[in-house]
Amino acid sequence: MTDAQSGRTHPVPDSAPSDITSQTVNALEDLSGVHPGYRRAHAKGFCCRASFRSSGLGAAFTTAPHMQEQAETPAIVRFSGVSTNPAMADLLSPAKGMAVQFTLPGGDVTYLVGATVPVFFARTPESFLDIMKTVNETREGERGPIDLIREIIIHFSESKESLLAVKLLKPPASYAACHYYCIHTYLFLDSQGNARPVKFEWLPEGGVETLSIKDAAQQPEDYLMDELRLRLETAPAVFQLDAIFGEAGDPTDDPTRAWPDDRKRVILGHLYVTDIIEEPEGLLMDPTVMAEGMALSDDPILHFRHSTYTDSYNRRSAGQ
Repeated sequence: MTDAQSGRTHPVPDSAPSDITSQTVNALEDLSGVHPGYRRAHAKGFCCRASFRSSGLGAAFTTAPHMQEQAETPAIVRFSGVSTNPAMADLLSPAKGMAVQFTLPGGDVTYLVGATVPVFFARTPESFLDIMKTVNETREGERGPIDLIREIIIHFSESKESLLAVKLLKPPASYAACHYYCIHTYLFLDSQGNARPVKFEWLPEGGVETLSIKDAAQQPEDYLMDELRLRLETAPAVFQLDAIFGEAGDPTDDPTRAWPDDRKRVILGHLYVTDIIEEPEGLLMDPTVMAEGMALSDDPILHFRHSTYTDSYNRRSAGQ
């Protein structure tokens, strides 16, 4: 585990062994079958054009170009449900995702990937794979969702906080009215070489809005895309990006554990989502691709995302 105050990290491989990667992607495919050309998770989604306007307050902590004073950075946002099934109705996929690609000066890109739950359900690549296998085995026994959650929590106590958070989720009124957590710990690197552990959250400018189950049940299957298209006809959807700074003792290598609520927050800027666009060819929202002035922590799940995203991308690019 890292010392969150000093920002020191232990070496972590760039990617997990290929056998774990392929087995994990296979297990994701087993959840709802193979859907050629689609992502293995967050399969149903769409993209928007956006612009990030920095507050300049992050410049004291990082040399990242999109965090500097008066920086305005073009961005692409992908909203999605977390399901592996691209045909699943919006209501039936409780957690939602928001991935952002920032296009930096010179054409380089960097990413932040968020979801509507504050923590992840697996601490290591190995437990991630074991949980996926357990889910598939339990589903074969035709158990209901409550039994499935109970089975996972009994065998994987690290999943408890995440699954309880999912259970408490209410149907969102809009993708623009969700609070998105980027879950993993990153490092901000300043001009003096100092490293500070940091997490990120996207907060909707208009606050979080949800629907009752009754109202949500009356919505069409793709109501979230329809709602956002109408919303963007009158004004951009705006999100505030907060940085949360870790302190000594805060875990940086365990995405299943949240930091205390009293940690220092800095408003880094605002994201203005303007219109829905076709997804750019080859878009791969890899949260391990960092800008200068930022680095990965020692979170093994964060590093594992690189190899699993790459495997999934290669399969869908090949029409699988």
